[in-house]
Amino acid sequence: MDTVLVLGDQLNRRIGALALAAPGDARVLLVESAEKLASKPWHRQRAHLILASMRRFADELRRAGFEVDHRRAPSMRAGITAHVADHAPTRLVATEPNSAVAQALLDSLDVDLVRSNQFLCHRDEFAEWADGRRQRTMEPFYRQQRRRLGYLMDGDEPAGGRWNFDAENREPPPSDGRTWPTPPTGRLDALDRAVLDDLPDSCWGADPTGMWPTSRRQALARLRHVVAEVLPRFGPHEDALLSTNWHLAHTLLSAPLNLGLLLPDEVCDAAEAAYRSGDVPLASAEGFIRQVIGWREYVWGTYWLELRDDDGYRSANALGAHRPLPPVYRGAPTAMRCVASVLDDVHDHGWTHHIARLMVLGNLSLLGGVDPWSLTEWMWSGFVDGAEWVMLPNVIGMSQHADGGRMATKPYAAGGNYIDKMSDFCGDCAFDRTKRVGDDACPFTTLYWDFLDRHTERFARNPRVVQQVRAAGRRADMPEIRRRAADVLEQLSAGTL
Repeated sequence: MDTVLVLGDQLNRRIGALALAAPGDARVLLVESAEKLASKPWHRQRAHLILASMRRFADELRRAGFEVDHRRAPSMRAGITAHVADHAPTRLVATEPNSAVAQALLDSLDVDLVRSNQFLCHRDEFAEWADGRRQRTMEPFYRQQRRRLGYLMDGDEPAGGRWNFDAENREPPPSDGRTWPTPPTGRLDALDRAVLDDLPDSCWGADPTGMWPTSRRQALARLRHVVAEVLPRFGPHEDALLSTNWHLAHTLLSAPLNLGLLLPDEVCDAAEAAYRSGDVPLASAEGFIRQVIGWREYVWGTYWLELRDDDGYRSANALGAHRPLPPVYRGAPTAMRCVASVLDDVHDHGWTHHIARLMVLGNLSLLGGVDPWSLTEWMWSGFVDGAEWVMLPNVIGMSQHADGGRMATKPYAAGGNYIDKMSDFCGDCAFDRTKRVGDDACPFTTLYWDFLDRHTERFARNPRVVQQVRAAGRRADMPEIRRRAADVLEQLSAGTL
């Protein structure tokens, strides 16, 4: 009998090798690796999500008639080797994995690999699209995806006559006190409690509340909730940040998507159907579908392309940033209200949305010259939707500009004005976002001008930031900004900012 190895982020019977298997013809192997669990200080909700989802999937497969070997092992290699010794399968087969480390492991064990269908653009297809392009920006890839897959297309033209409604989806946070859709939660059961008991002491963050789906049934219920309650309000404020609400109208589907509990075609099919029926505005449907078939698949393809072309991408550090990850990311208190609020959300939920990641957490690290890999690993271990393929391009490439612009054409650096525009954080903050110098000057504002000053030579010819670089060069108070920036960085490193 064949054995189908299912990795912990491939938990769906429609995926790859498992889609080709039938009860009685193949057994299924799932391995919980102690080595992996101990490899990082994982957020408790991330570690729980993966282990609980694996255990529920094993139960689901047993109910469907599969023989399942769900074992705990010192490592993934040890678990696979022990299974082979115990069961002597005629063939060991798996779906192409979602990480380069897993790929190398399965290659070394001579596991037969089935082409993955977990993404709508296979990594080889992305490489073909990228071949010969001087710049591999997301927008042309997204348009090709729309044409190829047919989402939001009216014949050969995009629905509404436009490819992108991003301009309509950048509104600042509303000040009318509106309510936002509440994510449904389920009751934790004996399986959840057993998983929590198994987590190492190195895990951190709040315990799960039953909000993150850990089964296919729960994930589909969440998708139905999203289409009915969330997507109609998703678009306009998708970039906004509120101190009073951590999720706004975001779908929170990235975690079940990244584990395979949901697949990208079914969530996009649901969004398109809701738009066609008049239940979801076009700008919201387009914004959501762009995140799934555009950005998510672009990041996926970029991960594999960069590792194929240059295995040094993990250590890329074009801006020479070597400061250790500041203590605030590990729980040190801070008077920066935006940073404190966002990090509270990460602690409580293992999640915060893309603008908080990019323009608060990532921006602070970029402006402060923090080592990009240390931030990558922190986000990888701290977010419920984290994975190396997610975080490597998003952090190394986009957020920290550590790849020198191979992924993003400009550094995503900003001062306090941007945070003030897109959030309600600045009003009650101890720092003044309009000030560059002085003890109460906003650290983001000070560090922004210092960042441009430090990297003038690199960005002086970048058309997307050249005006800001020139403005920095004209600042009469630049010597004072440099001194204030040095104080800010010292306090940031000491955990006293």
